Formats: sequence, structure tokens, C-alpha cells
Amino acid sequence: MKKILVVGGVAGGASFSARARRVSEKSQIIMFDRGAFVSFANCGLPYYVGNVIKEEENLIVATPELFKNRFNIEVRLRSEVLKVDRQMKEIEVKELETGRVYRESYDALVLAPGAAPIRPPLPGIDLEGIFALRTIPDSRRIREWIKTKKVSRAAIVGGGFIGLEMAENLVREGLEVSIVEMLPQVMPPLDAEMVEPVHAHLREKGVILSLGDGVEKFEKNTDGSLAVCTKSGKRVNAELVILSIGVRPETKLAVDAGLEIGERGGIRVDDQMRTSDPAIWAVGDAVEVRDVVTGQWTVIPLAGPANRQGRVAADAVFGRPSWFRGIQGTAVCGIFDMTVAMTGASEKTLLRNKIPFQKIYLHPGHHAGYYPDARPIDMKLLFNPDNGRILGAQAVGFEGVEKRIDVIAMALQKSGTVYDLEEAELCYAPQYGAAKDPVNVSGMIAANALRGDAPVMQWADALKEGVTLLDVRDPADYLAAHAEGALNIPLNDLRSRLTEIPGHKKVGVYCQVGQRAYYAVRVLRQNGMDAYNLSGGFKTGAAVKPSPAMPV
Repeated sequence: MKKILVVGGVAGGASFSARARRVSEKSQIIMFDRGAFVSFANCGLPYYVGNVIKEEENLIVATPELFKNRFNIEVRLRSEVLKVDRQMKEIEVKELETGRVYRESYDALVLAPGAAPIRPPLPGIDLEGIFALRTIPDSRRIREWIKTKKVSRAAIVGGGFIGLEMAENLVREGLEVSIVEMLPQVMPPLDAEMVEPVHAHLREKGVILSLGDGVEKFEKNTDGSLAVCTKSGKRVNAELVILSIGVRPETKLAVDAGLEIGERGGIRVDDQMRTSDPAIWAVGDAVEVRDVVTGQWTVIPLAGPANRQGRVAADAVFGRPSWFRGIQGTAVCGIFDMTVAMTGASEKTLLRNKIPFQKIYLHPGHHAGYYPDARPIDMKLLFNPDNGRILGAQAVGFEGVEKRIDVIAMALQKSGTVYDLEEAELCYAPQYGAAKDPVNVSGMIAANALRGDAPVMQWADALKEGVTLLDVRDPADYLAAHAEGALNIPLNDLRSRLTEIPGHKKVGVYCQVGQRAYYAVRVLRQNGMDAYNLSGGFKTGAAVKPSPAMPV
């Protein structure tokens, strides 16, 4: 029998508490949260602001009454934990409603304080009408502001997950929306070339993008509206500003208690979520964990890992053999009717960590091409060039995106290779996929490259001097747009026109998305030519390395 105190009652804290009760019926479990709600769905908040989720109570996963009646867990809301006394094994708690301060002893303490929105000290940041979105009260204030101020224009600072979800929901509510992003792209976890269709889609939906332009200050206009003033001198006028710059781990309690803090600013824990104090565990957005691909410490605020960490910590508190394997950053974001998903490391992460990799691009249909309304998925797969082990994947499209990334994520988790993707047995019916699913095709392309059957070349390399570019599309496609200097020989004419291709140079072959180029590469290589498939075809080339003849 233990007395367990839990600080924070959202994803990690609530998951820990419920799991701990299932493991031990007799232990005393008390959960503290300084807010007015426990166990709410903060991932649903943008959709509550956008009136997709109609009722606030739908955001509440569990109430204090449910925790008490179903799990015999005591929940103390509006209770701020001020201090951890490690020597006495006590915490100091302030009741925010009454001001009363008291102490509570523990046998085991679990810290799940989450993360707080970043609010940089910019001039004017405290003006009325500037909001961050992290809690149910935040969403209430935003909804009320839109209604009472009759807001018609909104500016979102930051183009990450919350920023893009807020853009969609505010547009749905009839607002004109601008996104101001310091980086040259939205959705920073994606590699730059993969985000180009996202930019185009946002603009199609009426979102105004100000990219590569950080905020310098906020001002109030003479009509009472706000101005987001950027470093380039631009003024983005709006009646509502949403800060979506990111979040920072809430570590004050841990720092004050002398617990180890990692290099990324999170609470350092071992693989059982135990802190540097053997009686204290920490879970959720406030902790640092290992990235399973790079091996580096990282802070990734995602609900799925937070819930799993809560379960692991609950087992560990009671001495059960349970370990957190690390995190690979599997995530998905809906952007209007477009879906963006990813798992594992991005190319820029691999470059930063000096991890060798190879990459391929593909653009398969989300289901069988002969079945109506097949829509393309833009995919990128990163893998080890020696053994084919999967390092990461990204996908953008309108249908079937997340399920392909989920399959690859599971393969990555099990240290799978591109050969495993090649052989994966997946569901097939024409309305759901193809006999060669996009997951299979990604594995086949990568495996063919590693085996040397159809090696790939990247566009950045192909545009260097000394590579013959061969366009095997039909003449009409070539005349519409092509890579500068490319020779056009349609695939069906290739065998009869081999003498037109310089035999002493590397040949970079492309079609629209890569399939015809693959057939051409096989023909050329079996005729003694040093041919390579330009990965992803002309569609990827236009996004990766535009040349004067390529439409952008």
C-alpha cells in the first residue's frame, strides 16, 4: 500500500492515475491540478473554437466525480502545488479558491505539469485580443472575443500544428486569416519540399501566408484593431491574434526541487520515467526522452507518448517490469481537407545529427487507379543506405495518408527495413488501396535502389554539370514544362532511339512521378548505360529544385 500524489491531471497524469489504480486497489491516489478541469482533450480545442465540437462538455474525458466513483481516486482541482520537499517527502499545496496552504506527504510522487505556451517578451504582447490556446478557459475567451468584438480578421503567429488547425477553424467561421511564420515554411517538422503542396492548399483556402518573417512587435491601430508588425516592416492587421509559437516544458517545481533538468529544458527521466530522485517520476510534455532514431534527448509534446509514459510510470512505481522505449514523433495534422503525417526523423534532423541516409519520393494513388476518385499521396521515405533500416517517412495528401504513415511507423518501431515494406501484407480492395499498396511501392522503390536494379538520383545532384537529363514523358507533357536542358524521348520510343543518349555520361531519367522512368532505367542499364531514376519525377523536381523551365 502506497500514498501516491500526482501533480497535473491531463494526459500523462490522468493515464498514470487510472493505471496505478488498476495495478493497486489499496493504494491512496490523489491528483492535483491548478486548473478547473481534469483529463480534458486539449487536442480538440481548435475544433471547439471553430464550432465543429459543439458542446464544451464533449472535451471533458473524465470528471473528478468519475475518478472518485469509478477509480477511487481523489481529484483536487484549483490546487496549485508550490513546492516539493524531497527530504520530508511532502508537497506544499495552495487552494486557489481559499488561499489556504497545506502540506501533503507521499510515498511516490508523479510530476505531470505539462507545458506552457511560449509568450515571448515582445512589445505589445499583452494587448487585449492576443491569445494562446492551451486550456478550456482559453477557448472560452477566444470564442467570446470573436462573438462580442464581431471579429472578421485573425492573425496567427506560428505555423505549427495548432496554428494550422486554428487557421482552418477560423476560416470555417468566416474570418480572414493570416499566418505569420518566422521560418520559410509552415509545419516545421516536415522537410521543405514536402510542405509545398501545403502552402498551395492554404492559399487556395484563402489563408494569407507571411513566411520567413518574424514578429517584431504588436501595436494597436486607431480603430482599436491590432497590428502584427514583422521584422520586414509588414503590418498584418487583425481584430484577433493567436500565438502558436510552441510550448515550453513546465519545470519550475522540478528545478526548485533540485531534480535533474536535461539539455533540452525538460525533466530528465530514465526509461521507467523515474527522475533523479528515486521516489519521484515525471511524465508527459515536461520530460525529456530519447529519440529512437537519432538516440538524442528530445522534448516532443504529443498526447500518445504522454499516455504511454503514464502507464509505464504506474507499473514502475509498483515494481513491475515496464519501460518506455523512446519516441519517434509519429504525428498527423488535418489542414482543411488535406492531411499531413510523419514518423521518425526528417532529412534535416538526419543531416543535423550526421546520420547517413538515402531517400526516395513517390506519388501513388490512395486506392486502385481504376476505381473512381483515386487521389495522390506525396510520400518521402528515409532509410539507412547500408541495411535499408527505416529512419523516417512523411506524407501529404487528401485520402489514406495517415494509415500509410501508421504502417511505416510500426515497421520503424520494430527496426524494420524497406525490404519489410516491400513484403508487407496489407488490406486490398479497390476502394481502399491497391494490390501494391503505397507502403509496398515505397519499399519496392527503396529496395530496388539498394539492390542496384534501379538506383535513384536526387534532383539537386542531377542538375549539376555532367548529368544528361532524359524526359521519358510524351511530347505534349514535355512542351508544357520540363527540366532545363532535358532530352525528350518518350518511353515507348526509347529502345529505337538509344543512340541519341550520350553513353559516356550519367543519365538522370524522369517522368511525371517516377514509374515510367523506372521502366526506362531498367532498359538503359541493361544496355550498358549508367542510368538513374530521378526520385519522385518531375512533380518532386519542381518542389525540390526549381529550374527556369519548371513551373513553381
